[in-house]
Amino acid sequence: MEFCQLKEQGIVKVVVVTGCLAERYREELAAEIPEADVVLGIGRNTDLAAAVQKALEGQRVVEFAPKANLPLDGDRVLTTAPYSAYLKIAEGCDNRCSYCAIPLIRGGFRSRRMEDIVAEAEDLAANGAKELNLIAQDTTRYGEDLYGEYKLAELLRRLCQIDGLHWIRILYGYPDRVTDELLEVMATEEKVVKYIDLPLQHANGRVLKAMNRKGDCQGLSALMERIRQKVPGVVLRTTFIAGFPGETEEEFAQLCQFVKETKFERLGCFAYSVEEDTPAAEMENQLDDEVKRHRADLIMEQQMDIAFAWGKSMAGKTLEVLVEGYDLEQQMYVGRSYMDAPDIDTKTSFLSQNQWNPGDFVQVEIVDSVGYDLIGREVE
Repeated sequence: MEFCQLKEQGIVKVVVVTGCLAERYREELAAEIPEADVVLGIGRNTDLAAAVQKALEGQRVVEFAPKANLPLDGDRVLTTAPYSAYLKIAEGCDNRCSYCAIPLIRGGFRSRRMEDIVAEAEDLAANGAKELNLIAQDTTRYGEDLYGEYKLAELLRRLCQIDGLHWIRILYGYPDRVTDELLEVMATEEKVVKYIDLPLQHANGRVLKAMNRKGDCQGLSALMERIRQKVPGVVLRTTFIAGFPGETEEEFAQLCQFVKETKFERLGCFAYSVEEDTPAAEMENQLDDEVKRHRADLIMEQQMDIAFAWGKSMAGKTLEVLVEGYDLEQQMYVGRSYMDAPDIDTKTSFLSQNQWNPGDFVQVEIVDSVGYDLIGREVE
């Protein structure tokens, strides 16, 4: 709507709406925002330039196509810092979690060919990318549809052979698909950081079943223990949903106990929100918004104590830090260690007598922590 106002002021010529929102609401969105000159579904991504040209000539373009028409490959325009890039290895999802609309919006799971992913990674590295963050709706399922088996471990080995890459990070995995082969690669390949993001969503078996997910507290505890045993020093990131329809006080208490016992290094918790056209939206026993928010806050307060204690325990340890900038107010460099994904995790600030540029790697001794963030000094 802000861009529509800019159009009225003559600051922009046309307004284009595309992506998940346009795909989800389609003609409804086009009708509600008549100021939008172009509304394209994700299956029309390759027609974007032509649609803009038509709009500049005075036509209104509202077009959709099958979701599977969304191309999985193509040239990249890197919008992140040049030293760090996201690398999508698959599109869509078949998990059908009852609270999630992603399959409705992005379609079924489709892996990219390994050769295409490697070629894109080589191009990113040649243009200065030192960190790759692998993403998909389910990274751990990569390859099953194309090759008949999980191929994330093999893909990681291939990526590790690319000159210039320093860190390779795994985001958005699914707990049922964490194989021993994947953990072996994490433990033995230096470029694969000892970090994995596994959104667990809950720990109670009945709630997970209602979410159309597998597992229970005992099985998830065993998985976390197996990961930590096979990958020493690993950092576990997860997310949970509090206040799912029908969640009882006892089931929520089990989630709290699981969080307390597991001591995740990185954790986020969100209050359940109704996503229309999903099975969970039609479930009975929807909880009051205040109850949901309160439960999410309780999990985050509990995690705050865990995270602060963990940060204090890092004092005296040396970490490799990727420099992201310089804080003039603190007069310290700011960056991330292998334990921190871009944009969502914590920062490490450190003192140094040397001059560093964004994208440099520095050995930093941790001396203290403030809240979630670590404080250190360059190792001389």
